[in-house]
Amino acid sequence: MTVTDPRQMNEAFARTFNDRNIGRLLAFYESDAVLRVDGSDKDLIGTDAIAGELQQLLQMPGTMTSRNNFCVVQGNLALLRADWELVDDKGTIIVSGSSAELVRRQSDGRWLYVIDHAMGAGLPRVR
Repeated sequence: MTVTDPRQMNEAFARTFNDRNIGRLLAFYESDAVLRVDGSDKDLIGTDAIAGELQQLLQMPGTMTSRNNFCVVQGNLALLRADWELVDDKGTIIVSGSSAELVRRQSDGRWLYVIDHAMGAGLPRVR
């Protein structure tokens, strides 16, 4: 799936997750992209490192939905925030969060993740 409008990035990721195809999920990332999955300072850098985390994510049951909260575009960069959740067959939310991402337009017009923080927009306030 090719994303040519950054506002479609999160929905496309969720649809691809629901297909359970690791190769297509990784195709949303630049080769040296950064993924952070929680509130720690542990970054996964590059698609090889990201693949391991996405494989674990794909083991979770349920259907993912992801909706853009906002998309701010400046040239070839876009800042995104999405609200996402995994829901089981009975409609129960298994896990949910709010992500923060930076995507970049590629020379062929596709948008890819440069930085993906799966929980970044939902972390508690710093005191």
